Amino acid sequence: MSQLFRETGEVVPVTVIEAGPCPVIDIRTKEKHGYRAVVLGFGVKKSPNKPYAGIFQRIKKIRPDAPDIPPTQVLREIRDFNGDVKIGDFVDVSIFKPGMKVDVTGYTKGRGFAGVMKRHGFAGGPDSHGSKFHRRPGSIGTSKTPGRVLKGKRMPGRYGCDKQTVLGLEVVKVDKERNLLFVKGSVPGPRGGYLIIRSHKGGEGDGG
Repeated sequence: MSQLFRETGEVVPVTVIEAGPCPVIDIRTKEKHGYRAVVLGFGVKKSPNKPYAGIFQRIKKIRPDAPDIPPTQVLREIRDFNGDVKIGDFVDVSIFKPGMKVDVTGYTKGRGFAGVMKRHGFAGGPDSHGSKFHRRPGSIGTSKTPGRVLKGKRMPGRYGCDKQTVLGLEVVKVDKERNLLFVKGSVPGPRGGYLIIRSHKGGEGDGG
């Protein structure tokens, strides 16, 4: 995260996102696949296997005039994409404009196996000596009826790495030369994580 200053002098906390350029690898059509979508790539994969590399070799066969596209690190299918694109085209940060609202989807930071205090915010027990109840969840059972642990009981377990979408973030600045997008506020996931950015429903502009 970083911060920018508006013309009024207001300080705005922003997240800097590298948004593209993303090559269009494939297009799903209503007639062939039953729905409309585009498959976008991002990054460069260092050691792709032959089946994966074949996906990108197919682009030249479909569109000989398309530029050479190396195998990308990730592929994401974007449904209901607003834009007239073809296989081999590139989608970059220029589809966004300052002031428009976007929805950002990512995976939250993975924290591994966590206890109830970290995972659910339990207060825990006394810290004094001899209590023997510091960070434990306490009783989890019930009485004779129903005599079992109820579903949904908050207990220790895997915490984080969940899909999350933050709605209605404002685009503060667009840097077309460096393909950087500055959005107000925070987004899900760690540094270097992958995100899907869409135009907010009811917002202005065409999003990707």
